Amino acid sequence: MAKKKLKVTQMKSTAGRLKAHQACVKGLGLRRIGHSVEVEDTPSVRGMINKANYLLKVEGE
Repeated sequence: MAKKKLKVTQMKSTAGRLKAHQACVKGLGLRRIGHSVEVEDTPSVRGMINKANYLLKVEGE
């Protein structure tokens, strides 16, 4: 069975944000505003998304 995927897009800059939030965005594989990645829907990925949710847009929930 294929794992569910989430499409995550960076909507705001990480400049001046908490280091932990910057690390979560980087850990998701996002590099710049408007950049999108598809990630597997796992608890660890959900945690990173929830921590930096104000910087991101998530589709496919």
